[in-house]
Amino acid sequence: MMRSAFLRFTLLAAAGFVWVALTTEVHAAAASLRPQGDFDVRRYGATGDGATLDTAAINRAIEAAHAAGGGTVRFPAGNYLSFSIRLRSRITLQLEAGATLIAATPAPGFGAYDAAEPNEWDAYQDFGHSHWHNSLIWGENLEDIAIIGPGRIHGKGLTRSGPGPRRLKTAGDMPASMRNIRDPQQLKVDGEPGTDTSFMDGQGNKAIALKNCRRVELREFSVLAGGHFALLATGVDFLNIDRVDIDTNRDGFDIDACRDVNITRCRVNSPSDDAIVLKSSFGLGYARTTERVTIADCAVSGFDLGTMLDGTRQRTQQIAPDRDGVTGRIKIGTESNGGFKKITIRDCTFERCRGLALETVDGGMIEDVVVKNLTMKEVTTAPLFIRLGNRGRGPDNPPVGAVRRISISNVHVRDAEARFASQIVGLVGHPIEDVRLSDITIEYRGGGTPDDAKLEPAENERGYPEPSMFGTLPVYGFFVRHVAGLTVERMKVSYATPEARPAVWLEDAVGVSLKEFDAQQTPGAPRLVLRAVRGLTLLKFTGVKDVTAGTAEREVR
Repeated sequence: MMRSAFLRFTLLAAAGFVWVALTTEVHAAAASLRPQGDFDVRRYGATGDGATLDTAAINRAIEAAHAAGGGTVRFPAGNYLSFSIRLRSRITLQLEAGATLIAATPAPGFGAYDAAEPNEWDAYQDFGHSHWHNSLIWGENLEDIAIIGPGRIHGKGLTRSGPGPRRLKTAGDMPASMRNIRDPQQLKVDGEPGTDTSFMDGQGNKAIALKNCRRVELREFSVLAGGHFALLATGVDFLNIDRVDIDTNRDGFDIDACRDVNITRCRVNSPSDDAIVLKSSFGLGYARTTERVTIADCAVSGFDLGTMLDGTRQRTQQIAPDRDGVTGRIKIGTESNGGFKKITIRDCTFERCRGLALETVDGGMIEDVVVKNLTMKEVTTAPLFIRLGNRGRGPDNPPVGAVRRISISNVHVRDAEARFASQIVGLVGHPIEDVRLSDITIEYRGGGTPDDAKLEPAENERGYPEPSMFGTLPVYGFFVRHVAGLTVERMKVSYATPEARPAVWLEDAVGVSLKEFDAQQTPGAPRLVLRAVRGLTLLKFTGVKDVTAGTAEREVR
């Protein structure tokens, strides 16, 4: 059964690569068909002086291009101050060298962003995911659009806040350890339902927001301080993002309920939230899968805001608004009503940020995911985190989802947070299925104590999915619970300072094979904890006898 499952997985993964090739061809065809008329925003009244509002002039240029059947709306060198820019089909915005599009700050008598449109489904995801019009650049139900550089978008006047499901306090309420965050506004993250939203009136909270669009290209520009999202793409199909640099104070790319997406050669720095994140929320009013997505040759990080773009890569900020280490990672989830299929993540680097996270907690599935060739250093939580949970946020109490057919290979990590091992954690009666890990090395900081080794992690079924959700773990390397079908080949876990905790914890696990597993051990500490394990194979596990089809109710080895 296991062999046939992985055969199906291999075939599906191969099909995913074919989809990527087809997607690339579609993008190339769309670009060639887009009209090439030139519409300079200065001809329509834009000043580019950084003080005068250019909103009306920019939108006039877009409307003129649209009336002509499409074309390129060009921003020569200058600083263009603006509120909401409304895209139209068959339009390219070109930010030329030296051009900066600046998000204006709302003020009485000066102007404001377009209002957030009504959304009857906004109880099921945070405010930012539920609205698109309250953005610097937005488009809905469009085709054949592009934003290209090499200029910059500066979200100076965008808010980083928004009501939603996870309210944290303001900087004045935080412990001293939180107050070194450079921008206190970053602490105002997702609020509880019913939170006062008056501070959002006239505000924009996204640099770019696209809803239900097709054939979109984003290429060779940068975004500084992009607000709640530098990019929110919801229900967007055939989306190509290439060589875009994001240095922002919340999420970088949010790809929600999208299909046929390529994200390549991008750099995303986001110390206070996720860098590149795939989601499948209920924002469209129905559950739609995110599928056929490739993230390749990208770099994500958690340096201080703005210091990736300026090259200084500073490390003042130590903690994200959720009180864990800085964020800046690649993630699937948390919004997961529709699920995720045929995802490839390859040849990416993570630096001074959290590790890879695959999460579904709102009823959707994660299946047929291929991850390979990752390098991580200064990892602030867990290097690898795979979670099936039961938050169940959505209409009609969505059922528990599923995670299956995950392949992760050639991952190399150093200087990882000591408290949280890599984790694969399902639920009682809902195991994570068919996971394969190979050629992985992880060096943790170490320092776990004998008291840490005695901890008993709670199930926390409905908890918000983060590696810290179980607290400090009783294991330093690899924590596995509620899994059916796990193959690990050529994995090494080690630590920089002495560790009293075991390397591996397996609990409620069926069909687990650990082959050539090199686990560093402090004298007197166990290597392996087994609880309710069936069908266990151990071959060349450091310091442990080989086992075939083993069973263990409660053992330490």
